[in-house]
Amino acid sequence: MSAPRLSVIVVSVGRPDALRRCLLGLWQQSRAGVEVIVVADAAGSNAVRTLPFADRIKMVPQAEPNISRARNLGIAQSTGDLLAFIDDDAVPVPSWTHAIGNAFAEEECAAITGPVLGRNGISLQWGPLAVNGLAEDIPTDPKAPVRDGFARKLQGTNMAMRRSVLERLGGFDEAFRFYLDDTDLAYRIGQAGMKTAWVGKAIVHHGYEASSRRTPDRIPLSLFDIGASSAVYLQKYAANGDVTAALRKVEASQSSRLLRLAKARKLDAGKMRELLETLKEGIAHGMERASAQPLVRPPTVEFLRLRDENPPQPKVISGRSFQLSSLRAQAAEEVAKGQPVRLFCFGPTPRKHKVRFTDGGWWEQTGGLFGPSERDEPRFQLHSFKARVAAEVRRISATDLHTASGERN
Repeated sequence: MSAPRLSVIVVSVGRPDALRRCLLGLWQQSRAGVEVIVVADAAGSNAVRTLPFADRIKMVPQAEPNISRARNLGIAQSTGDLLAFIDDDAVPVPSWTHAIGNAFAEEECAAITGPVLGRNGISLQWGPLAVNGLAEDIPTDPKAPVRDGFARKLQGTNMAMRRSVLERLGGFDEAFRFYLDDTDLAYRIGQAGMKTAWVGKAIVHHGYEASSRRTPDRIPLSLFDIGASSAVYLQKYAANGDVTAALRKVEASQSSRLLRLAKARKLDAGKMRELLETLKEGIAHGMERASAQPLVRPPTVEFLRLRDENPPQPKVISGRSFQLSSLRAQAAEEVAKGQPVRLFCFGPTPRKHKVRFTDGGWWEQTGGLFGPSERDEPRFQLHSFKARVAAEVRRISATDLHTASGERN
């Protein structure tokens, strides 16, 4: 039996540079034969055209900012037996698609999700969670059954499911124009008695880029969609009489969030009142929305492989902090030739490490030679330079990829 085909769907609005970076990360996936569908606005579509592999990407225009409708448009143009989703401001580790394929081959599950790392590329932003009909999250053991009344939560920037699941349950509910769209699908899967698995090696780095709803430092510009989607979700799943009480909890939670930002001097009282008003307006609007879960039909289009062969194993480039400019120039030269790169650059300090996928298309880890990479490690560690590079390559290889040697001292 042939391996199931995988389609990856990316939705993008107003973030062309982030989208381009995301697609460079998908191009370097260790598993060849993956299909990529991008549903984007005009700016995103123009950014895709600058990529040398643009003709290997299925493009779908996005007419309105509705993430559920956009994902449904992407599904309609997909051909895979498995469908994966990632946000435009995220980049998967090179073995992400490989880990997804392995997970479905090894387990009889309907859907999977995995770790989402934050801006420093090391700390966990979202781990294994379960959610109930009141949209309340709780931490959960990834290996244990989910508690009664809850379903394993899917993270929209790192999730995959069998196409047959969507054909049975319907697509994304288009009443969720933003927020809780992934949670709604996860809860529907749980209600149907299907299994969702946590896959620890399916790792995504999430940048939380600015959008029409938030600033680059995550200050909200509007809470309308949070209010609207909360109202839609609670009307679908909350027991009779619980909707009003649950919406009060949503308002209280968002008020507390804004108060924390105000205490940090990131918001003033006037802006707080304005944001809470957008939340109430959103709730009122959401109470009037009707759910719409469109049918997902069998594929009607041809599968378009992003690439025919696996990329080369990544080359390791390493050096001291004073060499960073030349190291980056070397990395850019290698990437231009089609060679994936892992760049390690350490200074003589105990500074904590950061990992990121650059706009140039290489993975870059910076920090102190004596500083921690994992956040639970000792604040100071004694290493020689070569030993530290080797230790970081082993750490990454344990969950990510096998590396090829190419060290620079």
